[in-house]
Amino acid sequence: MANKIFLKVVFVGLLFFAFQAPLFAAPGIDALTISSNQQGGQTYSVTIQILALMTLLTVLPALLLTMTSFTRIIIVLSLLRQALGSGQAPSNQVLLGLSLFLTIFIMMPVLEKVNSEAVQPYLEEKIDVPTALAKASEPFRQFMLKQTRESDLELFIRISGKNELQSPDEVPFSLLLPAYVTSELKTAFQIGFLIFLPFLIIDLVVASVLMSMGMMMLSPMIVSLPFKIMLFVLADGWSLIMEMLAASFYLS
Repeated sequence: MANKIFLKVVFVGLLFFAFQAPLFAAPGIDALTISSNQQGGQTYSVTIQILALMTLLTVLPALLLTMTSFTRIIIVLSLLRQALGSGQAPSNQVLLGLSLFLTIFIMMPVLEKVNSEAVQPYLEEKIDVPTALAKASEPFRQFMLKQTRESDLELFIRISGKNELQSPDEVPFSLLLPAYVTSELKTAFQIGFLIFLPFLIIDLVVASVLMSMGMMMLSPMIVSLPFKIMLFVLADGWSLIMEMLAASFYLS
């Protein structure tokens, strides 16, 4: 099955290059062209659009980590797994998949706003590329400002020396991104600390009981793991964690 999919991908790639080869080989035709339209804007050739798309795909993981709720979610779920002491259960793939789809769920209002204000007008050729990028970045900017602490924002403004900024709306993305990621790390570890507490109490109780019984050689982690799993399941822990993570973001 995997071989068939690979062959299909190779075949589509060969077709793509076969259709693109005459464009590059034709005399008098530039591969990279920028022309002006009737509205005074700029129109990019197909080759430039493909190049921009490939570039966007390479930076997409970085954008996912720095401009969405993914960072907070994956850190909290990783700390939850460590608090349970369950080793690699759930696996990294499960945590990544759960974090990704929970991120899509949380970011859906932002994505819908980007689609209605930037993507659809651009596809209908009502706005040009720079205008579409500016409109698409604004919902993400507002989302990130709501989650960023003022102290973190002031820290990076002070480090950069741009003390002339009068309001958060004037903060450029080069300062907003690190401030947002720093705030997300702080929030994620604060939530992780609260998650750790009940499991830590169980570990302490089990260790004290084993010490009083003289069972020094038995690892407390082995004995406390079933009790922590039972507590987590009885408290409907996964639902509580998902609800808490979704409610921890300011979207209004």
